[in-house]
Amino acid sequence: MSKAKAFPLLSPEEAAEKIFHGATVAFSGFTNAGAAKLLPRAIAARAESLHSKGEPFKIRVLTGASSGESIDEPLARAQAMSYRAPYQSGPILRRQINQQEVEYVDMHLSHLPQTVLEGFHGKVDFAVIEATEITSDGRVYLTTSIGASPTYLKYADHVIIEINRHHSERLREMADIVIMPPPPHRFPLPFSDPLTKVGYPYAVVDPKKVVAVLENDEQDHVPSFSAADERSHRIAQHVVRFLLDEMLAGRIPDDFPPLQAGVGNVSNGVMAALAQNPYIPPFRMYTEVFQDSLVDIMEQGKLVAASTTSLTVTHETLKRLYSNMDFFVPRIVLRPQEISNHPGIIRRLGVIALNTAIEVDIYGNVNSSHVYGMDIMNGIGGSGEFTRNSYISIFMCPSVAKGGRISAIVPMCPHIDNNEHSVQIVVTDQGLADLRGMGPAHRAQTIIERCAHPAYKDYLHGYLERSRRGHIRHDLATSFELHLNLMEQGAMLPDLDLSSINDA
Repeated sequence: MSKAKAFPLLSPEEAAEKIFHGATVAFSGFTNAGAAKLLPRAIAARAESLHSKGEPFKIRVLTGASSGESIDEPLARAQAMSYRAPYQSGPILRRQINQQEVEYVDMHLSHLPQTVLEGFHGKVDFAVIEATEITSDGRVYLTTSIGASPTYLKYADHVIIEINRHHSERLREMADIVIMPPPPHRFPLPFSDPLTKVGYPYAVVDPKKVVAVLENDEQDHVPSFSAADERSHRIAQHVVRFLLDEMLAGRIPDDFPPLQAGVGNVSNGVMAALAQNPYIPPFRMYTEVFQDSLVDIMEQGKLVAASTTSLTVTHETLKRLYSNMDFFVPRIVLRPQEISNHPGIIRRLGVIALNTAIEVDIYGNVNSSHVYGMDIMNGIGGSGEFTRNSYISIFMCPSVAKGGRISAIVPMCPHIDNNEHSVQIVVTDQGLADLRGMGPAHRAQTIIERCAHPAYKDYLHGYLERSRRGHIRHDLATSFELHLNLMEQGAMLPDLDLSSINDA
């Protein structure tokens, strides 16, 4: 800490006074991992105080990705946000976005650093970054996520550092930080393995820009996920069976390609199933989020290496990791999101992508971000970057939800994040559809037969039969009939007998 004494040591309240109405503030954090914690709460308190006096106060917020309880929710509760990018989470902020009280830019996460550089989010007035240390010459050692923090430190006008003593200083041994120059001067990244390192263990800031240092000793607020349910187990078994078949066919080599897995119970269930299957060899990961289940799998010896941009693990799991850094440090690399989600590296390494969907249409188009095609849930995150550039792209979801009132397989998605040209494999608890090499009519029949819940198959087949003939068949008069029924009557098929449907 002695090296940080070269900078002004302020209280959170004093630092919050520096943030002005209309400022663009870029916070560290990719999920709640490594998120700034003290200043967001102090800014929220300042906003509430100013609002009580009738004074306006809202800021524009950037992070690496979602940062729910650490950033999004305190500021949303205080009605202190006017703008949010590139990803979000939290029920209060979600409601404000859907009511158009907050402008939200949902974007591919690897694109964020370049759009910041090019000024599409406006001038970054403040960067608020969590670190284990800042040196007098401007080296910043980050905590449990890298995210977009190196970019924010470089381009923000003013910088505030939250020194968090809760985190292990050995995190710097995992860090590999590089900032790409703007096109057309980008250099090739010589990646041949998820553990390849090309950068430095620290980010850099001009010391003259550091206007405050805050002291903290607070854990990351990463919530735990509930245990995988029976549907998740069935999805996991379909995925494992598919990967084994690909190995037998010679399409997956013995040197198993790296895996990427999205966040959530379904992905955790799949990773656990892969770890438990004796015929799946030890594997590596090139992903964006490292979750609790991966710590277990790494300790078991099944996961031998992982590249990520955040350690999104619960408090108890992080304590376990910190207590055994000699084991984990050589096996985990933490990178900026521009690199962890880099399309060229994903394609070069032949990553197998495992992501989740809200719904999939009969042709393989995926909606992973919007309900009814209008209301945001969280956002696209990194799924598009991995899906478009992976060796094999897999999307997973339960076939029905809400006791059968909702089908995940629909005639047409009213919002599409990943289209039929990128989605290769669709998996539900009912089965798996391998869409590679299939034309639209073949895809539609395969998805309905293998992935739709039996209660919805007749409707979906009937939709195809009455659709206008074309390369892609649709009945535009009823394309969104299921969604309209759900909005107006609370179920996609209001007359369906739900008593026999088990979506547990």
